[in-house]
Amino acid sequence: MESTKKPAGSRRRKTHGANPFFSTVGIAILVATLFTAWTPNSLFAGNFQEQLRTLLTPQPGLETTLSTSQPQLRIGIVAGHMGNDSGAVCTDENGQVTLTEVDVNLEIATLVRESLTSRGFQVDLLNEFDTRLNGYRAVALVSIHNDSCEYINDEATGFKVAASLETRDINRAQRLTACLTNRYQTLTGLTFHANSITPDMTEYHAFSEIDPNTITAIIETGFMYLDRDILTERTDLIAEGVTQGILCFINNESVLPAELPLPTILP
Repeated sequence: MESTKKPAGSRRRKTHGANPFFSTVGIAILVATLFTAWTPNSLFAGNFQEQLRTLLTPQPGLETTLSTSQPQLRIGIVAGHMGNDSGAVCTDENGQVTLTEVDVNLEIATLVRESLTSRGFQVDLLNEFDTRLNGYRAVALVSIHNDSCEYINDEATGFKVAASLETRDINRAQRLTACLTNRYQTLTGLTFHANSITPDMTEYHAFSEIDPNTITAIIETGFMYLDRDILTERTDLIAEGVTQGILCFINNESVLPAELPLPTILP
């Protein structure tokens, strides 16, 4: 994901120091608590049932098509860089542009939206800096990006996922991350590139803009140099990996402790 600059006048997220959540003790506590027994009722602990009813209420300016029998769950999908810039740009030996990150992100995001919509969910396809992100309420929001077109080394392949630390429910945010990681890796065969997660992901601007009850994550689905073939020729598989990760979270599906990678946050 190329660093995304906000338009003039847009609110920027304040930079904080190293978050203690990623300390050794924090990780140990997370792993100990994240994979305790999960039941459908545990997903709605406390007053979350009331919060969920709020999430299901149509918001002004959002496309809504509610079932007459039961309300649809809302899911937000951000097509990284859409409406703002091109993101990473791939060129040939003559300097001609052959591929842009924003186009790859949009194609994946569109397929994810179609897949989730066909399963009965209400899905909003959002721009990078979408006015609807301000206070956005949904069961989950996932932002889709990709990494550099440049050759870095032979290890620059695979995907990355990071959760929002702004959420009021870190356990559920990390569960979304675990679901995305496991299901995406299982379907695509790509490896989790844990040692290249940067503040551009952990401090992603939308994390501080949405409603804090919305569980969210950002995924970089691949490196546009070494992973270009699967990203462009098997986009349907890439999108289904993201879709299955979201469904894993929403349906409260099982994720084993050994399947949760521990990220290394770069400075």
